[in-house]
Amino acid sequence: MNRPVVGIVLISHSGPLAAEVALLASQIGGTNVPLAAAGGTEDGGLGTSPDLVAAAIEEVDRGEGVILIPDLGSSVLTARLFADERVLIADVPFVEGTISAVVSAGTGCSLRAVLAAAEEARTYRKL
Repeated sequence: MNRPVVGIVLISHSGPLAAEVALLASQIGGTNVPLAAAGGTEDGGLGTSPDLVAAAIEEVDRGEGVILIPDLGSSVLTARLFADERVLIADVPFVEGTISAVVSAGTGCSLRAVLAAAEEARTYRKL
């Protein structure tokens, strides 16, 4: 029997951006983490969609909770619509935070531990 894994939803104004970050993170962190891109609007435009986010949360929820990673602006407001004790928002850099979250979720970390790992990405220095 598989242990529940934390799910991750990427909320971006751009569908292609969310999809590419999800692809990169799954290639680095493995494909065993439930990860969904909820980018853009239903018609493929720029913006955020509460309906797409709700569907993505349902898709990735495996019983351990879900981390929402918004990119900026109204995606944060959209994420706040869904936040509760099992659906947490990560205030992190979009790419680096996503990769950290996926890697830690893939090792079986708890919801709070995945959030903490993602939040560490705020302090990563490149040089």
